[in-house]
Amino acid sequence: MTGDEWVSLRAVRLDMLADTPTAYVESLASAEAQTEGQWRSRAAAMTAPGSVTFVAEDDSAANGFCGLMRVVVKHPQDPGRPRQAMLISVYVAAAFRGSGLAGKLLGHSVEAAASELGAGLLQLGVHEDNTRALRFYTRHGFRDTGLREAYALDPAKKEFIMEREL
Repeated sequence: MTGDEWVSLRAVRLDMLADTPTAYVESLASAEAQTEGQWRSRAAAMTAPGSVTFVAEDDSAANGFCGLMRVVVKHPQDPGRPRQAMLISVYVAAAFRGSGLAGKLLGHSVEAAASELGAGLLQLGVHEDNTRALRFYTRHGFRDTGLREAYALDPAKKEFIMEREL
């Protein structure tokens, strides 16, 4: 990303956090407090090596933005397993939920994880209360590993760790 694309990224991220605050490990207040330099760094990370980002846009949508999925190489790697990638920053705008857009973005993400990042395993974390996401990922071949991690913004809550072989 170059130029002022960080402005668009900031607007999209703030919308994402306001709409689905438990889907991310960042609060809206924290995101709003970030400086221009921090947003520029985040925008640059979207196209960094070891990262693939898919953005869906539609000129008929209010701000043109429909959805986002990002796949990154996981660090650290578990050396006893195939190369791992993580699915992060998943979002579909409310007007496009149920349209099949999430499945299309996921298909592109799975393909990129395998072909561009060389991963054999795709992992993700889902907030325990996000039943819609849990059902979606299960329908698309992810399995619950049984691992639970404390949710960063509320350690009393858990993230379910899911994965899919590629």
